[in-house]
Amino acid sequence: MTKQPVMQLAVVGHTNVGKTSLLRTLTRDSRFGEVSPQHSTTRHVERIRLGTDSQPVLDLFDTPGLEDAMALLAYTEQLTGTDKRLDGPARISNFLASSAASQRFEQEAKVLRQLLKSDAALYVIDAREPVLAKYRDELALLNMCGKPLLPVLNFTRNPQQQTQQWRDALARLGLHAVVCFDTVSPPEDGEQGLYDSLALLRQDYRAPLQSLQLWHQQQSRQREQAALQQIAGLLVDVAAARMAVKPEQAETELEHLQHWVRQREQACVAQLLAIYAFDQNEVNADTVPLQEGRWSTDLFSSQALADAGLKLGGGAAAGAAVGFGIDVMTAGFSLGMGTLLGGLIGGTAQLGRRYGKRMVNLVQGYEELTVNDSILQLLQARQLHLLATLRKRGHAASDSIRIADIAAGQDKLPEPLKTARSQPHWSSLSGTSHLQDGDRSKCVDQLSALLDTRTQSSRQAYLQTKKAP
Repeated sequence: MTKQPVMQLAVVGHTNVGKTSLLRTLTRDSRFGEVSPQHSTTRHVERIRLGTDSQPVLDLFDTPGLEDAMALLAYTEQLTGTDKRLDGPARISNFLASSAASQRFEQEAKVLRQLLKSDAALYVIDAREPVLAKYRDELALLNMCGKPLLPVLNFTRNPQQQTQQWRDALARLGLHAVVCFDTVSPPEDGEQGLYDSLALLRQDYRAPLQSLQLWHQQQSRQREQAALQQIAGLLVDVAAARMAVKPEQAETELEHLQHWVRQREQACVAQLLAIYAFDQNEVNADTVPLQEGRWSTDLFSSQALADAGLKLGGGAAAGAAVGFGIDVMTAGFSLGMGTLLGGLIGGTAQLGRRYGKRMVNLVQGYEELTVNDSILQLLQARQLHLLATLRKRGHAASDSIRIADIAAGQDKLPEPLKTARSQPHWSSLSGTSHLQDGDRSKCVDQLSALLDTRTQSSRQAYLQTKKAP
């Protein structure tokens, strides 16, 4: 394969506008650099590389913030004096050769030196800020380097954003290609728009930038499918779970089952966070639903069900949403005791082979605990909502993941979960010996495909809503 050139891209802008945050989101690395509300957090130029599985495409350079462009612009004019023949790059080179470049304007010198060595630059703007004279002076300095500039408007989802004012001001300066890219909550097509705009500025890098876009799309799809597999595995695991208990042990075993379901959901949350490269410690809070991988609203609370628009079905234990009864033992068929015993005694009967142990339990006075349909619906809704949130969350986000308005509805359980209901050996509650069962894996795959179809349909509906006038 022919080795392609690696584009050198400087990320520049005023101090504290989100340059490092942009790189965190583009690289999906929440640990890159240092992000702080304090000024001048980045003091040195840092490089990070982006590419496909086969070759590198982009070298991104995080630079210190420009702090005093107005004074520096005046200083460069002073250095130039009456010699008007010097072009922009020559003026910048004069400045970099002066003592001020290592003293008063040390931070600005690092930025301009890197830009001179780069193929292009992303000029990051805090769209919440008004268009001030200092920003115009920054653009004048950066333009003197003679490299293509692509303005990137950050924090565009903030209510205080002044996106249109910035677009107008940039257009007056001849910068008509502008990208809106909120680093906290980036648009789904944000990366594609950014790389498309870069390709317009540097046509010689169009092919590698397109390969990077395709790679990111493939990776995004793989992450989503892996997440849906985890969610489907959780739902099958919980749907299949059964506990045979004596009536006098019901309360204790009920707590045991609830604890297991909570732990199983927490494990799924941890897997989703890992798939999307978010650390559990980065998304904790005391006042939001997700706390260090746990949901603050208990899965079995009446409030959680009410918030999701769910009601407990018949046969549910009061306040617990865990079902008791004989019907669930036989996959929904209400069979008389004689039928059950007949199936058990007739050793060749299919029913006896399938439900033999459970029939013995019933005869001996045991009842079964299972997880109610409402809880399964809530589990599904919570995990799909979390998945949708993670897909749209930037790695620069520092606030907690907020999951609100989770509406589960009253839809019937998907067919794969109905199948899992009658297969208690599929659940890790019964041990792990059957978790690799071929039929269980097929059931998880079927459910994952159904969830995928639902997710894609919801996304298409949302995109159509956005396009509507």
